[in-house]
Amino acid sequence: MNNFSILVVDDEKNITDLLKDILEDEGFYVETAQSIKEAREQLKEKDFEIIFLDVWLPDGEGTDLLPFIKENNPISKTVMISGHANIPIAVKALKEGAFDFLEKPISTESILAVIEKASKEIKKEVEYRFLKEKEFESIEIIGESEPIQRLKKQIEKVAKTNAWVMIFGENGTGKELVARSIHYLSERADKPFVDINCAAIPDDLLEAELFGYEKGAFSGAVSRKLGKLEIADGGTLFLDEVADMSLSSQAKLLRVLEEKEFSRLGSNQKIKVDIRVISATNKNLDKEIEEGRFRQDLAFRLTVVPLHVPPLRERGRDILLLAEHFLRKSCMENKMEKPEITEEVKEALLKYSWPGNVRELKNLMERLCIFAVDGKITIDELPPYVVTNRPVRSKTEIGIKPLKQAREEAEREVIKKALEQYGRNLKEIAKVLKVDLSSLYRKLKQYNLEE
Repeated sequence: MNNFSILVVDDEKNITDLLKDILEDEGFYVETAQSIKEAREQLKEKDFEIIFLDVWLPDGEGTDLLPFIKENNPISKTVMISGHANIPIAVKALKEGAFDFLEKPISTESILAVIEKASKEIKKEVEYRFLKEKEFESIEIIGESEPIQRLKKQIEKVAKTNAWVMIFGENGTGKELVARSIHYLSERADKPFVDINCAAIPDDLLEAELFGYEKGAFSGAVSRKLGKLEIADGGTLFLDEVADMSLSSQAKLLRVLEEKEFSRLGSNQKIKVDIRVISATNKNLDKEIEEGRFRQDLAFRLTVVPLHVPPLRERGRDILLLAEHFLRKSCMENKMEKPEITEEVKEALLKYSWPGNVRELKNLMERLCIFAVDGKITIDELPPYVVTNRPVRSKTEIGIKPLKQAREEAEREVIKKALEQYGRNLKEIAKVLKVDLSSLYRKLKQYNLEE
């Protein structure tokens, strides 16, 4: 607290001198001013955490200075002081932004008490601003490629609304980052962002996670627990990997989303909530619906606005921007000097197909930060599969696939290459692929290639 800077504004020099002596004895840095004009000059030059401001000054009322203080020193706390205090003056000062009001003569105890109170508020605001800055850093979507620029514009537009969003994209592309961006750019930013990974929670526990439960609702329920829906009230509920929910859980979720009310397990009391739902999946929902694994009515409810996050391999030189970002961040966290990425390595990173997407790149850069030699990352430090562009495949990916799956994968790649070559000239693409236009439209939707 004692490292605070304090400005005392009063036209009585004996008052400013007295306060200056008291506060400097307590270890504070103190400046004084005898008029609004002098105070303005001081406030332009320095930042003060606390300002003691007389109500009546030679060139105006002290409250006239409050808007200027708020604009130039937004975190500072202003304490009004007056020898002619009355309730209307105090109320006016507090309404116009003053932190507190003291009546002359002012005791040392009251001065130190109000400084203590103000310091706690300042600390809270500084911490809040720091957390907000960290939040906005954490939702920054890095990239200049055309697909990412388009996605950023879509996020900006949808964030201004309360529309529910379904985010499509491969594993590791940053779907949760998109969801957080929408939340923190929306009017719900000051309310909770609550995420739940539908694939990571067993079906028999999912209801308890979503709805919460009362003490004794089931074996092991030793106390009341609030569910994710209740915690997210006023804010955003993010359902990650929503297509992995069982059909029974989907039915219960749909009912709650339509009625916007639910009961905790073990209770009949209805709880109403105001939430925005953002969902994400790496699956083709149309295919999931067609094969009976996902409810069509729930898909319609959740997918008011569909957003597609492009895989890293389609983002061009964004790969290098992200590589530098992750390398810088990792080296800062580990208190290490950031190494230089050589041109040979950059070329290899651009050629690699990144099956694990942004997550894979992040993990690689963290590793390279540690094992860089002589301040440089050379081709020798890269894993062989990155250099040869032959990604390591998991055991589940190796072996014979069902013909239908293999055919669909091949079909998607052919259509994708045609789109890259002919742009959005669908008539020409249909002609080249020898399919009618309606079939092409259907395939684009099936493979999430509409945009």
